[in-house]
Amino acid sequence: MGKGEKILPDSYERYMSLALDQASAALDKGEFPVGCVIVQNGQVIAQGARTGTVKCRSMISEVDHAEIRALKQLEMGHHPVAPENCTLFCTMEPCLMCYGAIILSGIKTIVYAFEDPMGGGTGCDLTCLPPLYRESRAKVVGGICRQKSLDLFYDFFNKGETLYWKDSFLDAYVRNQKTVSG
Repeated sequence: MGKGEKILPDSYERYMSLALDQASAALDKGEFPVGCVIVQNGQVIAQGARTGTVKCRSMISEVDHAEIRALKQLEMGHHPVAPENCTLFCTMEPCLMCYGAIILSGIKTIVYAFEDPMGGGTGCDLTCLPPLYRESRAKVVGGICRQKSLDLFYDFFNKGETLYWKDSFLDAYVRNQKTVSG
């Protein structure tokens, strides 16, 4: 891929599989299975996985999301970054915090695997927000490798020691989706 080239939709699954690897690694550590990679010119230039979810509910970190960790890595990165040429791949729809941070970073394409019916932020009507967000022109694509991400969330919620979002709307939704999809 040449310099400044956008990632084409026919390669989304390949990059999402790298985000799924991050999510699997998080799951292996008992963390909520969300992974993220940021790609520029066909190269992964930052990545992150969710942390801070294995403690008791009162001590959980709600800022150590995969997207935030990847954006922090991007800031400290060793690659020249042209955010408008980056695509962010995440195994779960970004929440409002992450969606806002991605928009502020200047990344113009967000690709996610599994929708977040409890806290997803990408359905937010940006036209009602101040110009910084309203004029972001971020493109959002959902459902890439959805089943693989669903499988990770199902495995997470079926672990006996899991407390994070246990018995929540998200837990019930994942279980229902797994039943529907087989």
